[in-house]
Formats: sequence, C-alpha cells, structure tokens
Amino acid sequence: MTAADDRILEFLLNGENQKIIATPGMIELNIDYGKTHISNRLKELREADLVEYYDEKRGAYQITERGEKYLKGQIKAEQLENQG
Repeated sequence: MTAADDRILEFLLNGENQKIIATPGMIELNIDYGKTHISNRLKELREADLVEYYDEKRGAYQITERGEKYLKGQIKAEQLENQG
C-alpha cells in the first residue's frame, strides 16, 4: 500500500458523507497525484478488492466494504500484501 492508495480510498469514502463514485480524472482533480498514477493504483486496489467498478464502461470506481475496513484499521496493509 502506498500514500496514494490511502488518499484515493479516503477521497472515495468521503468522510461521513455519501461515498463518492469517481473516474481517475475526477480523483486527479481532488488529490495530489496524476491521472496515470491514479489509474495504475486503482488497478492494484481493485485486485485487492478495496475498490470496485461502479460502471466499468465509464471507468467509474467506488470503495468497497473491504476498503472501508482497511481505512478504519480493521484490515492491516501487511494482511493485504500477504494475500498476493
């Protein structure tokens, strides 16, 4: 897991508000990473089941329940890395 992964997940979770559904371009506008890097990290996050496609055709993602658990500390980064 990287700092970018955490920022992407935090952005999609949107605090206590309604979760955000976003494309890599939308995420880029809101965090300090480029679109290509975000796209690469979203692929890794999807493989770890931390995000999922909301609309694959449009390239829109949403955080999963597992992603929320990771952000809350209920799943450790080491556990995610050991599953690969």
